Amino acid sequence: MAKLDLLKEYKNYYSAGKKPEIQEFGEAVYLTIEGQGEPGGDIFTKKVEALYPLAYGIKKIFKEKGNDFGVPKLEGLWWVESSKPALEIPRSEWCWKLLIRMPDFVTKEAVESVKPEVAKKKKIDLIQEVSFEKITEGKCVQIMHIGPYTTEPATIEMLMEFIEENGLSINGLHHEIYISDPRKTEASRMKTIIRYPVK
Repeated sequence: MAKLDLLKEYKNYYSAGKKPEIQEFGEAVYLTIEGQGEPGGDIFTKKVEALYPLAYGIKKIFKEKGNDFGVPKLEGLWWVESSKPALEIPRSEWCWKLLIRMPDFVTKEAVESVKPEVAKKKKIDLIQEVSFEKITEGKCVQIMHIGPYTTEPATIEMLMEFIEENGLSINGLHHEIYISDPRKTEASRMKTIIRYPVK
């Protein structure tokens, strides 16, 4: 049986133009883990390192059942517990939920059944913090940001102008999908989808 490629199966979910655009997204299932702290910091890294082994553990059991799939891109939802704009808040206070999308046939029961084995084998206690969630973002505005994460504010500003010009308002969290791996890609060529649910 062919391996399911989520990037091809949900092509519109994992792609965006260089100019702001409106898209609609239905319910999707994810592995998620929450935290607070600097992006790429110690806590952030440890939580990522809990998410991936579980994703691959789930992949393994479904492959054995003839339902193999490729583990897709890391994603993040971002917010701050303040009325101030995020960029005015120290990065150490940023809150985030990291996500890895799963195929629709993955269930909460399957995820829970794999956790103990993966946690024991990989010696990662944080795996117990990973949740299985169904999320529906609905109508969204998005754009493909090209370049380092530090230049995202200019791209976000373009999105905000587009939202205002189209009579929309933000209806959810700042959402990023990390198309490029920062360990393998030159900063100037990094691709990150930036998305906001709107109404």
